[in-house]
Amino acid sequence: MTTSASRPELAAQPIDLRSDTVTRPDERMRAAMAAAEVGDDVLDGDPTMRELEERVAKVLGVEAALWVPSGCMGNLVALLAHLRRGDRFLAPRGAHVLENELGTPAWLAGGMPEALPWDPGPGRVSADAVRAAAGVPGPYYTLRSTLLCLENTHNAAGGVVLPPEEQTELVATAAGCGLRVHLDGARLWNAAVALGVAPATLTVGADTVQVCLSKGLGAPVGSLVAGSADFVTEARRLRKMLGGGVRQGGVLAAAGLVALERIDDLAEDHANAARLAEGLAELGWEVTPPQTNIVLARVSDPAALLGQLTDAGVLAAPMAGNIRFVTHRDVGRRSIDEALRRIRAVRHG
Repeated sequence: MTTSASRPELAAQPIDLRSDTVTRPDERMRAAMAAAEVGDDVLDGDPTMRELEERVAKVLGVEAALWVPSGCMGNLVALLAHLRRGDRFLAPRGAHVLENELGTPAWLAGGMPEALPWDPGPGRVSADAVRAAAGVPGPYYTLRSTLLCLENTHNAAGGVVLPPEEQTELVATAAGCGLRVHLDGARLWNAAVALGVAPATLTVGADTVQVCLSKGLGAPVGSLVAGSADFVTEARRLRKMLGGGVRQGGVLAAAGLVALERIDDLAEDHANAARLAEGLAELGWEVTPPQTNIVLARVSDPAALLGQLTDAGVLAAPMAGNIRFVTHRDVGRRSIDEALRRIRAVRHG
C-alpha cells in the first residue's frame, strides 16, 4: 500500500465516510442546473421537474411520481395519504420511519407505529411476523392495522437488501391482511445494483414508494414519492400543506436527471465498501461483509473510537452501538486505502 507521504493531497484532508449524503454536485451537474429550463411548479408546472418525475415513474414502473425536498417528506406524504388517525402501521425494527424521522409518522400522520422483529435476518421481517402483528378484525374499539412499511436497503441493518422474492411474499401477506404497502426506497438504487435487477423489479406490489437522489447518486437535494396517478394528485396537495411546493424547481430537478444516469456507478461504491470491510477485518474489527455501501463495525466504545478516528481524519458515524462507514462517489479506492492506513495507526496507538 502506498504511504500517505506520497499522497499529500489525501493526507491533508479528512476522508468523510459519515454518509453518502455528503456528496457534492460535480461540474457537469452544476452546469445542468445552471442551464435548466424552468417554470413555476406550484402554479402551472416546471418543465424540467415534470421531465424528472415522468422519467422516475418510468424507471420505477409506476403511473406517476412527485418530487419532494427530502426522503423524510416523501415518506411522510405517503403515510399521510395511507393512514387515518389512530391506525397502526408496521415496519421492521430500526426502520428509518421509526427511528430517524422525529416521530412525524405519529405526530403528523397520526399513525401508531409497531416495530417488527428481524426474524429471518438483519433488516428483514417474515410473513408470519406481519400476519401476527396485523391481527384479525375485532370490535370497533380494536386497534386497526392498515399499513406495512418496508425499507430497501435497510439503513440501520447495514444496507441490507430485500430480495424480490421476499418482498413478493410480504406484499401478498400484507394484502391478505388488508394492509397497504409503502416502500422506503431511499437506497433502492443500491439494492437494484447489488441484485443486478431493474429498479422496477423492486417496487412490484408496493402501493407507494419513495426514492432518494441525494445519496449515492450525488444530487444536492431531492427525493421522489411515487405510485398511482390518483395518489400523486393527493400527494401534491399534501406536499403543499407541508411547505414542500417549490417554484423554479427545475434547477434542482436538472441535478436529479443527471443523477439518474449514474445508477450503475453505485457498483464502485459497493466494491469500495467491501474493500473497507475486508481491511477492517484484517485489523481485528468485527464487521459483517456489506451487501451494498454501508459498513457496520461493532466496537466496545463507539464514542471514544469515533473521537480518535476524527482526530486521525476519518469521519464516521454512530449507529445502534456500532460505527457506520458509508462509501460514496466522492471517496474513491485510493481514499479507502488511505482511510485504512489511518485507522491502522489509530488501532496501533
